[in-house]
This record gives sequence, C-alpha cells and structure tokens, in this order.
Amino acid sequence: MTVVRSDLPLPLERRGKVREVYRVDDQRLLIVASDRISAFDFVLDQPVPYKGEVLTQLSAFWFGRLAAAEPHHCLTADAAEIVAAVPSLAPHRAAVTGRAMLVRRTVPVPFECVVRGYISGSAWKEYRQAGTLAGEAMPAGLKESDRLPEPIFSPATKAEVGHDENVTFATVAAALGAGRAEELRRRSLALYAEAQAFAATRGIIIADTKFEFGAGPDGRLVLIDEVLTPDSSRFWPADRYQPGQGQPSFDKQPVRDYLEGLRRAGRWNGEAPAPSLPADVVRATTDRYRDIFRRLTASEAK
Repeated sequence: MTVVRSDLPLPLERRGKVREVYRVDDQRLLIVASDRISAFDFVLDQPVPYKGEVLTQLSAFWFGRLAAAEPHHCLTADAAEIVAAVPSLAPHRAAVTGRAMLVRRTVPVPFECVVRGYISGSAWKEYRQAGTLAGEAMPAGLKESDRLPEPIFSPATKAEVGHDENVTFATVAAALGAGRAEELRRRSLALYAEAQAFAATRGIIIADTKFEFGAGPDGRLVLIDEVLTPDSSRFWPADRYQPGQGQPSFDKQPVRDYLEGLRRAGRWNGEAPAPSLPADVVRATTDRYRDIFRRLTASEAK
C-alpha cells in the first residue's frame, strides 16, 4: 500500500516533508512515515513505494538492537499493538501497518547530532574549499570519502526552511550548556560506533549519520525521530569502497542524479515546480531503500 498522505482520526500536530505527527495524548505521539520523497528542498509529486515502511521498520530495528539507543522514544511499531493502544485507529489499520510508530512525547533538542566517520557531502565541500569543518581545522591531505582518523561529532542546526548548517561544538555548548552538549556528543559517538560495528558484519559502511534527541519529563536525553535510515545516513557497500571519489550509496541518489541532469541540461532551473520523476527513477530508488533494509536486517520490509 503506497501512502502519499495519511489522514487519521487524531489531532495533527505537524506535517513534515515525509512524516505526519499525530497527538495521541499528553504523553504519546503517533508518527506516520509516508512514501513522499524530497530532494533539493522540494517534495516531489511521485511517491516511492516501500519508502515509509523502510524508514519506520529500520528505525525500529535499530531501537531494538543497539544498547546505546536506550533510552529512546519508541513504544512500538507493531500495528496490532498500536491499534490496541489507540482503538480509534482500528478502521485505519492498513494505513499504519509497517509505517507508524507510537512514541513517547519529548521536548526536542534544537540541534541535529551528526557523526562523521568519513568525509563526504557538505563536510567534503567545506574541507576542499577551506580545510575546515564548521570553521574548525581538519587534518591535511584528506581525499573525498576518506575515513577520518576517528569519528567526529559534527552538530548542525535544524532548519525549518532550506538546508541545515554545520555548527561547532562550542555553539551547542553555548546554547544548551557544556554538560548537555557533552552528553549529546558522548551518546552520538557511542551510537555510531555500535551501529558501524554491526553494519560492517553486513558489508556496509556507515559514512555518516544524524541523530536527534529530546528531553523526557525527567530531563533525561531520549533518542528520537528516525535512526540510521537511508534518509538520515550515508550507507556505502564496503566491497565497492574507493576513497578519492564519491561512493555508490543506498539512498535517493537516483532522484538527485536525475534532477541534477535536468539542471545541467538547462531543462530545469532549480525552482518550483520540481519536475516529475520517470518510472525507472522511482523504481531504482525503491530498490535501493529495500536493498539496504534487506542487507542490514536480513529480512524484507513489510
């Protein structure tokens, strides 16, 4: 079942690029991942089948597997348990099966906690231009996609519109306090290390990823949102890793490549409305999402 937009009998708190967040009560939320896909800050017209299931079920997989994930916000991603907890969803079971997660409500921390084990993406762009990351000096002589001497905590702002921006650890400490900033760094690095070690046994490199945290009622940091998915991480096949260039990845790269090709050819100016996606691009993107799920979990997204 492909879902472009959910419409459930609960108060809608927020509709994002991919997810709808519903209020269950004062303590709980329901997060539903649609099959919408975004690129270059546009939500595209064509959904990507299975995307919402992959995001939800892969997050649930990591919440259950990683010791460093505790405490986290996930109560259940099982449709039967969700319907039992929220009976008004019984007529809508098909819309929540595989793509909904019942979670604890928290107060989100206003920074994304990015961990980079390899230099790629925006980090590589800044390094190539200035030898820095978020204005801080990096080791000399790195090539694109090089493994870093050790993983680094590289926080970013949460942009409501446009792109997130890399910031320094000092920026986070100034906003949240040194103790809270250090706790975010410690937990993020522990999560990355544990996930990276597991992914290596499945032939996958986690080049970088972002975590989000919230404060629970007792003030403790709680891991929230999606975790280690193709939308929040760069997953590379270890057997094809070649530093010094960009890497093949398990994400929406076919969509980016198609849109970039249109821009280079002068067939799209990068402004709204975004072009429609051909069926083969949608299919290739679905295949990548399902492939990384299969490789990491040894099962199929349902």
